[in-house]
Parts: sequence; C-alpha cells; structure tokens
Amino acid sequence: MKSRCSPLNPSPQLHSLALFLAGKRLLRSEIPFEEALINKAIEQNFVEKVSGLQTNGQRLMCRRCGNQERSLFGVHYCTRCKQECSYCRHCLQLGKISRCQYLYIWVGQPIRYPRLKRALQWQGELSPGQRQASESVVQAIATQSELLVWAVCGAGKTEVLFHGLERAFEEGKRVLLATPRTDVVKELVPRFKKSFPEVEITALYGGSKDRHTHAQLVLATTHQAMRFYQAFDVVVIDEVDAFPFSYDKSLQYAVDQAKRPTSTMILLSATPSNTLLTKPQLTVVKIPKRYHGFPLPVPRFQWIGNWSKHVKKNQLPSKLDHWIRTYLAQKKPLLLFVPSVSTLSLMSRILLENNVMHAAVHAADPNRHEAVQAFRSGKVQLMVTTTILERGVTFADVQVAVLGAENTVFTEAALVQIAGRVGRKEEAPTGDIVFFHYGITKAMRAARTHIRQMNQEGG
Repeated sequence: MKSRCSPLNPSPQLHSLALFLAGKRLLRSEIPFEEALINKAIEQNFVEKVSGLQTNGQRLMCRRCGNQERSLFGVHYCTRCKQECSYCRHCLQLGKISRCQYLYIWVGQPIRYPRLKRALQWQGELSPGQRQASESVVQAIATQSELLVWAVCGAGKTEVLFHGLERAFEEGKRVLLATPRTDVVKELVPRFKKSFPEVEITALYGGSKDRHTHAQLVLATTHQAMRFYQAFDVVVIDEVDAFPFSYDKSLQYAVDQAKRPTSTMILLSATPSNTLLTKPQLTVVKIPKRYHGFPLPVPRFQWIGNWSKHVKKNQLPSKLDHWIRTYLAQKKPLLLFVPSVSTLSLMSRILLENNVMHAAVHAADPNRHEAVQAFRSGKVQLMVTTTILERGVTFADVQVAVLGAENTVFTEAALVQIAGRVGRKEEAPTGDIVFFHYGITKAMRAARTHIRQMNQEGG
C-alpha cells in the first residue's frame, strides 16, 4: 500500500481541497468543489484568489505562463464580464486565462509527504562516469543547489538520477521531472515505477487522464508545469536544450514558478548551449562516455544530389534506396529522418509505391505513440520521422539516416541527438549513421566534431 501525503488541516473537506489544490494554480472551472467550500477556504486564508492577468504599466502579463508578448494576447466580447476582455492565447490549451478570471492557490499549511526508507529498488550498476555524476546529484539535492549533468547520448542519464531521488524521498521531498516531449514522459514512467515501486508516481501530458495529482514524483511535459506553483523541492529538467523549452521563455517561467523558493534544480543535456554553460552558480558534471563503454558512432556524410527534385518527381534517390534495402535485407530496424512534414508525406507515398512497408510519424500525428510502439516491438522495420524522434527514445540495434541533412532544421544539436539514437544498447553498441546531403553545412561538421571530441574525452 503506497503512502499518501496529508495536509495539516482539521476539516475533512479542507483536507480534500488541499490534496487537490496544493502546489497548483488553477482556474475556478478546474476545481471540482462547491463554491461555499472555496469561499470558506479563502475566508480562512487557506486559499488565495489572484487575477489571471496582471497589468505591468502598459503591458499585460499572464500569471500562469508569464507571457508578456502583446501579439499573444487576444480581445473578445466576454459573456462573463459583459464587455471587451483580454485573454492569453499562449497557454489557451490549458484553459482560458482572461482579465476577469482568477487563479486559485492553496496558501494554507503545506502538504507533507512520506519519508520513504530505501525507496530505490533498482539493482543495476553505474559506470565510473555515471557514478561521479550520481554523487554530484546527491550532493546538489543535499545542498539545494543547481547542477547541470552534461552527458553524451546514451550515457544513462536516467540512472544517474536514481540515488539522488532516493535521498530526496528519504527526506520527504517532492520531485518534478519535466521533459519537452510526451514520448519521453511515456518512456520514463514504467522505468521509474519499476525502480521506485513504493513512491506515488504520475505522468502529466496532453491527453493524459491524471491532470491534478498530489503524487510525490511527477513526470510531466514542460507545458504541464504551468499548472504548478511552489510545489516541488527538486526539479529535474531533461533535455534542457531541446525545443520548445529552450526557445520558449514562458516554459522556463513555468518551471521556475513550479519549484519552491528553496529547492534543487537538476538540468540534463547532451548538447548544452554556451549560455547555459556560463550560467553563474551552476555546477557542471560531465559524462563523455556511454555507460557500456563503447564510443559514439561517428556520422558519415553521403552526397545524394538534388534529392528534393527526385522526391517531388515521385522518385526514391538511388543511394537512399540502396541504404534502405541493404539493411532491410539484414533485418535491421531503420530510422529515416526527414526535414519537414511535407517531405514525410511524399516519402511515405513513394515508399508505398515501391512496396516498402513502413510507418511515418510527426508531432501532430494522433497515432504517433502507437506507431512508435509498433516500431519498438519489431512489427514495423522502417520508421520515417521528423525531428520529433531525435531524442529521448531508445531502439535496439537501429540504423539511422538523415535525408536532406543540409536543411536548417538539422542544427548541430539536432544532428548530435539523431546520431545518438545509434548504438545505445550494450548488446548492439555500434551501427550506421549517415547524413544524406546536397551540400555539407557548418552544423553537420560541428556535429561530427562534437561527437569525435566526446569520444576523445571518453577515451
């Protein structure tokens, strides 16, 4: 039986409200409690009601997502206040925040979480690089400081967190692990539930059923972090360099709002920016080698000519066709990255016409998760994808190609991450990574140099 957290409130009704609302900042429409109870909680200073939009001089700011961009606010006639009313368009998917609406925050006594002894049931062993990083994570949690774990793709960043989280749960702390993509959340959930079977864990992402939970460990997309307010003692940001987190100030604002004033911040990245690396008060620990000890596969460059012209003529470039058929004959799983959804559609049609069975996925594909699972289980041998699968997923013995590697969507970081899909498993630590191109770019060269330097550092 898992331990449940409990608030220090005498009233059973307030107890239920606290369990639901504590650590969050929600609209009235998101709170399934009677008005009388909420008003009583406000009167007794258990709940604070604040305006959803705040005015800073001539500018509006959304209190939930921190948006201050004028172009991301809309105005419409509001049936609630019977006048023209501003609202935030940036976080509209989480429910409308307008000038006449309020956010409700639990400000009563905090929720207490159980102190769990020996919560970690993982029996694996850490590599020397992982062990050093793990000790740094434990230290950061003990001292409530900020740490960047800079680890190559396939270094085993998740396992590096385990002993630090064990320390956190032993002290009754609450933890958020946020990552930019739903696919990664779904992949992490079973791993954490297996490793921490006595810890109450939940997953929050677009479409997930469990939207308002008081679990001690929350795995969530960074967008879902917007719902929380001063809720977590430890915040882990996975793939901190990834889009959309790295480009969206409101997601950074949301994560900052989700942590308690005194807390620990753990950042994970294989390709940190120079801005992040020079951040004051940030401790950096580096893992330049994969957990299994094999080097990162170095990408090879293959000129393919004007591939876009061929594709538009419904033709499969011959060198790509040879690459696909060679590995299909060897029963190898293949990942083919393309630069856009339109290219994805064209390639999928060409492959079908050439009797090449495959799956094709992109960010807006409603069947994406089912297709990824079919690929992982071996039901599909070839997966054509946009950069949605560039990080956070592991496929055994996969061979990887990039079509149109010269396209600007394939940045240095993206190409390093894509190359990092190869050779992640100890039983298959090598593989092919090829950049099919119509001209070598600086990003391509930088990605290859980055990988070679990491291999050199890792010995």
